[in-house]
Amino acid sequence: MIGVIRIAVILGLFVSLVISLVPFQYLFVKARLGWQQSLPRFFHRIAAWLLGFRVNVQGELVQDRPLLLVANHVSWSDIVVLSSVANVCFIAKSEVRKWPVFGTFAVLQRTVFVEREKKGRTAQQASDIALRLAGGDAMVLFPEGTTSDGNRVLPFKTSLFGAAHAVIREAGAEEVIVQPVSIAYTGVHGMPMGRFHRPIASWPGDVQLIPHLKGILKEGAIDVEIRFGEPMSVRAETSRKELARIMEERVTTMLQSSLMGREITPSEDQ
Repeated sequence: MIGVIRIAVILGLFVSLVISLVPFQYLFVKARLGWQQSLPRFFHRIAAWLLGFRVNVQGELVQDRPLLLVANHVSWSDIVVLSSVANVCFIAKSEVRKWPVFGTFAVLQRTVFVEREKKGRTAQQASDIALRLAGGDAMVLFPEGTTSDGNRVLPFKTSLFGAAHAVIREAGAEEVIVQPVSIAYTGVHGMPMGRFHRPIASWPGDVQLIPHLKGILKEGAIDVEIRFGEPMSVRAETSRKELARIMEERVTTMLQSSLMGREITPSEDQ
């Protein structure tokens, strides 16, 4: 009964949050006002608190632009926790646009939607992302292409890394900064989560969204660690595949360090 009451209270507060802020974000996006970047961070900070996420940040978001962030992908909640600590926009699969509620939120956060299975559109989609990067938006790419179990990093797909080169080629930028980011769900109710309890937070593709959301609401105290790693300067001559390999290695190192609760030495993050 307590769990049901808790879920009802949180949902009520969340609805109030949506009603209070979403209309303003809609107007900001339509009018292209600067607040369209900062309001989502405020929204997600409150949403993270309501959901019970306690976010610990290691490192700092690079302030240089253009900036492409490369992160591992564990759950829908990655959007909430990462948006709660930085003004970012996301690159998501086109199906997300059709999701109830979440699709609307994605549109209002100015998400770039891509169709990964259509290889013939890769160049155009990279150009769309490049346009946003050139405009100063910090864009988040989840190069695994799907969510994982939260215990490891899946192989990175290289195609959309071409957005970094597209900025140089099409917008005349001398370089693009690419920064690795790891998202690790590390604890529940103050205790280490471990592999056994990681499914509380992780959302692999075969798990239904609503039951998973209810599980998050029921727990109410999940620790998340976000690490901003060593950035890499990308120039026209930088190999896309080499860039993807380096980012995959850095994200993997940071994720495993978070899960094991240890610091990264400078030599490990190179």
